[in-house]
Amino acid sequence: MNGTEKSDDAVVATKLANTRARAPEELVEPRASAKRSATRSYTVRAQPRAAAIQRLDRVRSVARGRRKERFTTLMPYLDVAMLKFAYGELKHDAAPGVDGVTWRDYGEGLDERLADLENRLHRGSYRAQPSRRHFIPKADGRLRPLGIAALEDKIVQRAVVEILNAIYEEDFLDLSYGFRPGRGQHDALNALAVGINGGRVNWVLDADIRAFFDSIDHAWTMLLLEHRIGDRRILRLIRKWLTAGAIGEDGVRQPATVGSPQGAVISPLLANVYLHYVYDLWAAQWSRTKARGAMFVVRYADDTAACFEHQDDAERFVADLRLRMGMFGLELHADKTRLIEFGKRAAANREERGEGKPDTFDFLGFTHICGRSRRGYFLLHRHTKRKSMMAKLQEVAEELRERWHASIAEQGKWLGQIVRGHIQYFGVPTNSHALQAFRHHVSVLWYRALKRRSQKDKTTWDKMRPRVRDFLPMPRICHPWPARA
Repeated sequence: MNGTEKSDDAVVATKLANTRARAPEELVEPRASAKRSATRSYTVRAQPRAAAIQRLDRVRSVARGRRKERFTTLMPYLDVAMLKFAYGELKHDAAPGVDGVTWRDYGEGLDERLADLENRLHRGSYRAQPSRRHFIPKADGRLRPLGIAALEDKIVQRAVVEILNAIYEEDFLDLSYGFRPGRGQHDALNALAVGINGGRVNWVLDADIRAFFDSIDHAWTMLLLEHRIGDRRILRLIRKWLTAGAIGEDGVRQPATVGSPQGAVISPLLANVYLHYVYDLWAAQWSRTKARGAMFVVRYADDTAACFEHQDDAERFVADLRLRMGMFGLELHADKTRLIEFGKRAAANREERGEGKPDTFDFLGFTHICGRSRRGYFLLHRHTKRKSMMAKLQEVAEELRERWHASIAEQGKWLGQIVRGHIQYFGVPTNSHALQAFRHHVSVLWYRALKRRSQKDKTTWDKMRPRVRDFLPMPRICHPWPARA
């Protein structure tokens, strides 16, 4: 980027910063009750709060009171205490990166290792290592690329995330739910359900950004970070992680000129910062200045659903959004971005026109459907996304082949954990049939696996039923409607 381009970009970025005002109420929460219910956060895991973490309260206070403050002295917070906290926050059984060092390996002589790491960070001799490229299958059959960072990079990234969260949690809008402390998928689902059940939603934009993490522009990322981060050493660390590249399964290092690797500890925060300026603030301003009727947006990472009262608002928003994304190197996925008629009044209008029920849309693993309650009133129905369920059952079937000769108790304990985790996420009202179906299919897979262990196997369903009852938990609603929470 030459000097002229950078100057122009800085002007645009400054204009973005000036729109940091909070979104209007109808954008963030469609009804007053939504704020009480949809923002209900799950209890954050109790953590030993060291003095280094408590010092960030000062940063939060300044970030809250001075919306245009640029923080120039953040590096002192990146000390041994913060690094030790970050080490404890990492997953203990995560796959190692290119260094081959596991969490437990690094824990041997931890204090000495962290002291050396702090010294290298403050001297400027710390070097980011390339990620290890790994591919995992997606529900649609494609492969999702992951970047597994070296353990030392994970520690530093987790510490930097903790520091930057103290700033950006004061800036992020309420419509953003992904990868934020105290917020989760069900908070986003609740906000969406409250808005749709409220009755003023007639059109829904189900938007998908094509290869978002692989398309994040490095130059724009650094410019947007500089609105709040003035410490050049922190910015230099982030730039190192962005440009470190990855080593593929063939052992060849692949340079990185764009994108942030999925799986990196720092990537979710960078994605939120990027979309905060590119999408959230812009959508808030759009609803305030251009929308004729009610409008609200729910975003979880790069998954977003925008709901509108009027069709012309929705169509103009889609057209403007395509242009907006293009300005920052992003693109809406043509096949996965849809504007559909959806909601209470939309269902009634389509019924009067003889057009049948409104189309459905998927969000965070659930298919959202216009339905009715037992009393005949409009009610949003949420069912487990079919592709997600089929992919999970396929995964269970493949894993069972590896566990064929394990004891029945071991198999049952493992399958019980699978079913329990599925219920804990998908256990929402109107989804009981899908939960029961998943449990039933798992029991069928288990039965078939036992039958195939030996040609003389005499397992029958009469013998299976007690095993299924003992090991596979019954479906239950873990997440009631927001208004009843």
